[in-house]
Amino acid sequence: MRMVDIIQRKRDGGKLTREQIYYAVEGFTRGDIPDYQMSAFAMAVFFRGMDEEEIADLTMAMVNSGDVVSLAGIRGVKVDKHSTGGVGDKTSLVVVPLVAAAGVPVAKMSGRGLGHTGGTVDKLESIRGFRIELPNEQFVRNVNENKMALVGQSGNLAPADKKLYALRDVTGTVNSIPLIASSIMSKKIASGADAIVLDVKVGSGAFMKSLDDAKALASTMVSIGKSLKRRTIAVLSDMSEPLGTEIGNANEVAEAIELLRGGGEPRLKEICLTLAAYMTVAGGAYPDVAAARRGLEELLQTGRALETFRTFVEAQGGDPAIVDDPGLLPQPAVTVSVRAEQEGYVQSIDAEAAGIAAMMLGAGREKKEDAIDYAVGLSLRKKVGDPVKFGDVLAVIRSNREQNQDIAETILRAYTIGAEKPEPVPVVHAVIE
Repeated sequence: MRMVDIIQRKRDGGKLTREQIYYAVEGFTRGDIPDYQMSAFAMAVFFRGMDEEEIADLTMAMVNSGDVVSLAGIRGVKVDKHSTGGVGDKTSLVVVPLVAAAGVPVAKMSGRGLGHTGGTVDKLESIRGFRIELPNEQFVRNVNENKMALVGQSGNLAPADKKLYALRDVTGTVNSIPLIASSIMSKKIASGADAIVLDVKVGSGAFMKSLDDAKALASTMVSIGKSLKRRTIAVLSDMSEPLGTEIGNANEVAEAIELLRGGGEPRLKEICLTLAAYMTVAGGAYPDVAAARRGLEELLQTGRALETFRTFVEAQGGDPAIVDDPGLLPQPAVTVSVRAEQEGYVQSIDAEAAGIAAMMLGAGREKKEDAIDYAVGLSLRKKVGDPVKFGDVLAVIRSNREQNQDIAETILRAYTIGAEKPEPVPVVHAVIE
């Protein structure tokens, strides 16, 4: 078997066999197949696509390229959640303790942020003492005792995907649905979950800008899960504006705590309850989504979800006092109010621009090796549909920089204000099972 023959077959629109796909992935992972041939392979897939069987084979080839986590020691149906990335997306900080409070075990591996999208690991590390790396025995013990644990992704989890993604990033082949779907699902399958709920973001702040593309990606990932005997559900959620009111790390943890306390911004609460409902139904805690919504609302109102979060933080070495006093989280040296220069209604907020502004402050990474400043970020005081008067505060910049004029100008450009109040956009567009 030769790699050039595999490239030519896919280039010409042919279907690849399981053996050919494994040959390509295994050879590339070992270093036997050079970058230039794998780049050509990725470009052929970008233009010619793959059918469901090919995508499933590619996913499993990447799963088997490294470690596969065994969750056999964890009792019950293990449910995992994955977000395709967005701005202000702190849903895992709410959803995981909420699902755990309902009695469904969540053994979650999460990633760090890159570019304009944030990462759950970075947010949790803003809590003093919090350990994102746990020995496997403690990871399993925490889930059995507390129904939840959250750690950083293993370095040898789907290494083929890590190598291939680095190539896709520099060869213009990132936005390929077969490659995106197999990339995401390989890590979820390797993480050992029995059921997976996918939060597929769509809009200006997401990688999928159009609803049609997001539906195609979601359908592909659900098909992969089904073919690999994993119950998989995809929720298509809106990212045309930032999620919630906070963008950053420590401030997003504080916002998650507020929601777990029974408050929270309505759109953020809605997507969190939706994701948690499908996760708890998949885990057997409730018979259907309607019953799950009622039960989860009660867990928020009674404080059980908040106490589960407190136990989780303490179990992983974090300071549980932040639950009662979020002011103990890292705070910025400077706050700058960005004020409206006209009256009307907020028509839109460019989520990607807001995410980039937060990254420029130090809340995110432009390159993987960049350090994070946990204290900085943005607090949005006006959301889409809100009335605005001249001089009203649109957003507050949380900064450790002396000069913030460039950030203020970026935020002003991100807001569109017009005379008419816009029609509300649903936070959940569709669910694919």
